[in-house]
Amino acid sequence: MNASVREAGAAATGAGAGPHTGAGTDPEGWTGTWVAERLGVRLANEGLRGLLGLALRRNPKRAHLLVSTVLGKHVPQRPSAVLDAGRRLGERVRERLGAAEAARSVVLGFAETATGLGLTVAHGMGSRASALHSTRRPVPGVARYGGFEEEHSHATSHLLLPEDPDALRTGGPLVLVDDELSTGRTVRNTVAALHAAHPRDRYVVAALVDTRGGADVAELEKFAAELGARIDVVALAAGRVELPDDVLERGRELVAAHRDAPHPAPPPEVRGVLRRVETGWPQGLPDGARHGFGPREQLRLEAALPDMAERVLSALDCAGAPPGQGAAPAQRGDGAPRPRVLVLGSEELMYAPLLLAAELERRTEGRAEIRFSTTTRSPVLAVDDPGYAIRTALRFPAHDLPPHDSADGPDGPDGPDGGTGPDGPHGPAERYAYNIAGRGFDAVVAVVDSVGDTPALHAPGGLLDQLTGCVPEVVLSVVPSYVPDGTAPRLPAPLHGPDFSSYAHDEVAWLLRDLSDVELEAPTEEREEAIQAGGAHYAESLPVEYQPSADYQRLFHDALESAAERLARAVGTVTETVLAERGPRPVLVSLARAGTPVGVLMRRWARYAHGLDLPHYAVSIVRGRGIDTNALAHLAAHHDPADVVFVDGWTGKGAITHELARALAAHPRFDPELAVLADPGSCVRTFGTREDFLIPSACLNSTVSGLISRTVLRADLVGPHDFHGAKFYRELSGSDLSGHFVDTVSACFPAVRADAVRDAAAAASADRTPTWAGWRAVEEISEAYGIGDVNLIKPGVGETTRVLLRRVPWRILARRGAGPDLDHVRLLAAQRGVPVEEVDELPYSCVGIVHPRYTRGATGADGKAAR
Repeated sequence: MNASVREAGAAATGAGAGPHTGAGTDPEGWTGTWVAERLGVRLANEGLRGLLGLALRRNPKRAHLLVSTVLGKHVPQRPSAVLDAGRRLGERVRERLGAAEAARSVVLGFAETATGLGLTVAHGMGSRASALHSTRRPVPGVARYGGFEEEHSHATSHLLLPEDPDALRTGGPLVLVDDELSTGRTVRNTVAALHAAHPRDRYVVAALVDTRGGADVAELEKFAAELGARIDVVALAAGRVELPDDVLERGRELVAAHRDAPHPAPPPEVRGVLRRVETGWPQGLPDGARHGFGPREQLRLEAALPDMAERVLSALDCAGAPPGQGAAPAQRGDGAPRPRVLVLGSEELMYAPLLLAAELERRTEGRAEIRFSTTTRSPVLAVDDPGYAIRTALRFPAHDLPPHDSADGPDGPDGPDGGTGPDGPHGPAERYAYNIAGRGFDAVVAVVDSVGDTPALHAPGGLLDQLTGCVPEVVLSVVPSYVPDGTAPRLPAPLHGPDFSSYAHDEVAWLLRDLSDVELEAPTEEREEAIQAGGAHYAESLPVEYQPSADYQRLFHDALESAAERLARAVGTVTETVLAERGPRPVLVSLARAGTPVGVLMRRWARYAHGLDLPHYAVSIVRGRGIDTNALAHLAAHHDPADVVFVDGWTGKGAITHELARALAAHPRFDPELAVLADPGSCVRTFGTREDFLIPSACLNSTVSGLISRTVLRADLVGPHDFHGAKFYRELSGSDLSGHFVDTVSACFPAVRADAVRDAAAAASADRTPTWAGWRAVEEISEAYGIGDVNLIKPGVGETTRVLLRRVPWRILARRGAGPDLDHVRLLAAQRGVPVEEVDELPYSCVGIVHPRYTRGATGADGKAAR
C-alpha cells in the first residue's frame, strides 16, 4: 500500500469550540501566562489554551511543560470532563478508521500520563480488543514483550508486559495514545520496536494536543515511507509551540531564581485525620492495562463501582468538616458549602481511580465537588500565581520502588537535576502531587495499588503524611496489584444448534452453559414450597417439562393458525421500529427463553424486508439476580454495546423491564430499553402491539423455544467465569414445534408487510411513554385479594400460562367476554382444578395468581390446588 502520514488535528477554531472550550482553564485567566511572558513561549493556535497551561520543568532536557487541563494528571479536574475528553478523542479515531477497523484495533497508551487516557480512548472508539499501556515498572515473573525509549523524558524506558502477547499480534490497526504529541520521537521509537516484532500496515497516533513543528511532521512522514505503513495523527487540538533559541538556558535560570511556594506544615493538633477503607475490589480484576484490559474487565469494574463508591462515601464525613485551606467551598443549592473532594490516583494507576471518581461525582451531584488527579514522576517548579499551571507541589519519596532504588546517589535531593532526587533503574525516587496543598480540598481519597502500600507511603514525609498536613481528611484505598499467573480465564464460546437447541446454527447464538447432563428438575409443588419459604431461588432448579395432552396440542395448533398473521404483523412492527431507531445494524439479544422465538422472527423479518443478516444472541436474566455479566462481556468484545437491542416476548407487570434497567445501570454503554412483541402492561416504548392476546409460543415450554430449558443460576454449577446455565432437551425432539412455529409466522410476512410498515410509522409519531398501568393493576389485585406480594401475581395471557405450567396456581382472573385467546388457559385450569373468575374492567385478558401461602398441605390428595 502507499505509505503515508495523515493528519487529523483540530483546526484553531474547532479545538476549543463548543461547551468544552474552558473545561480546564483557570477562572482567573489562562494558566500559561506566567511562563509565556518570562520564557518567551507562544502558542501559535489559541485553541490550545482551552486544553493546556504552561509550567517550568525541573529537567535539563526540556524547559517548559505543557500542562493538560483535561487529563487529570497535574491539574485536578472534574472526572466527567476527563472522561469526556478521552471519549471525544476516541470518537475522532473511530471517524478516521471507520467503525469496522476501529472495532478490531489494538490500543496502546503511554505510561505514565496516558494510562487512563488510553482505556478511555479505546472505549470511545469502540475497540473490542484488549487495550494495553506501557509501564516503567518491571513485574517479576512476567515476560517482556518489548520496550522503547522516550528520550526527552525524566524516566526514559518503557516496557510492554502483556498477559496475552497475541493481543499485540492482531491484524488490525495499532492506536498509540498520549496526552501530547510534541516531536514524534517516542512514536517513532514505539512503532519501530513493535513493527519489528509484528509488522502491520496501519497505525494511528491519538493525542489530546498535537504541537509538532514542520520538521517533526516531515520526519514522521519519512519514517512512515521507510516503514511502508500508513500513520494517521488525530488530536483534539493542533498548533505550534514557538520557543526562543535559548529556551533551555532561560528555563534553567528561571527555575534557579524561584523556589517552590512554601506551605509550612500545620501544628500537630490540626493535622488531618487518616482512615483506610476497603472498597471490595473484585477478586482477580486487573488494576489497569499494564498487562491488558478488555471488555470483560471493563464490565466487571463497572459493576463493582457503585458498591465501591458507597464504601468510600461512608468513610468520608467531610460534609460536616471545616472548609479546607485556600478558596472557599462552592455553595449547595440550599446555601450550605459543598465539600471539595479529590480522588488522587498514583502514577500509572489512573483509570480505576478515575472511574471511581466519576461514580462519586454522579452520586454526589449537587452535594459535593469531586475532582480527580494523580501523583507523578514529573519534576515541575511550583509558582503560586493565577497565570501558572502548577500552583503548589507536594514532594515525597517514591513508595513503589525496590529497596535499591531508594538509596541516595550522587545526584541526591539537591543534585544537579534541580532537586528531583536520586534516580534508579525505574525512574526518579522522588514523586510529586500538584495543586492540592492550599487549593481548598476538604478531603483526599488516595488510591494506590498494593505494590505501593509500603512503609514509605506511611512514613514521615511520605505521601500520606504530606496529605494530612494540608487536607482535613484523607482516606486511603488500596487496590490489589494484578500479576498475571498464566491462568487468566477466557470468555466461553457461544452454543449453537443443532448441538445445543433445535434452531439452525445461524438463527441464534446461545450465551449459556450446557447443563443437559445435570438433574435439575423438581416437582412443581416441592419447588413452590421451597421458593415461598425462602429456602431456594426459582433459578436454582427447573420444573418438570409439561407434556401437553392431545386436546391441548390441538388448541396450540388452532391458536397458531388463527394468530399467525397477527403475530407476523407485530413482529414486523417491532422490527421496523428497532431498525428505524436503533439501526442500521442492531444486534438482537433475546432474553432466554421466552424472548428467543421473537428474536428469531425479528431476525427473519430484517432479512426478508431489508436483506439484513442481523446477529442474534440469547442471554439469561434472573429476577433478583440480574443479567449475565459474562454474556455482556462477550457482547462488548464482539459488538458496539450501543448497537445491542434487548428483546423479550411480552411484558406482564414489568418486573423484567425493571430488572434489566437495574442490571444495566452499572453498564451505561448498553441501552436498557426492551423491545417486545406485546406490551399489554405499558412498560416499554418499543413494541409490536399493546394488546393482550395469545402468543402461541407462550402455550408451551421448551418444545416451542428450541428445546431449551429456562435458565439456571446456581453457584455449584455456574462459576464466576461461566455463562448462566440451561438444558437442551434432546429427548423431546419428537414433540418439538419450534421450527413449525417460526416457519408458520414467517410465511405470513408478505401478507402483513404493508400494515407493519404503517404501524411502525404511526408508532414513530405517537406518544409511547410507558404508563405502567399494568403494575398499578397488579397492586390493586394484590390488595383486593390479600396477596401481599406482587411477585405472585402474573398478568397477561403469557404469564398466566406460565403459572399454570410451572407454578402452583391459586386462581385465574379472566376479563369478562374474553374469547378464544383464553381457550388453552381454561383447559389448563380445568386440568389442574383451578377456578377461573370472570371480572370486569381488567386491563389484561387474564391474570394468573400463584398460591399465596403455599405448602404441600395446600393441595388435595389428587394433587389439585386447594381453593
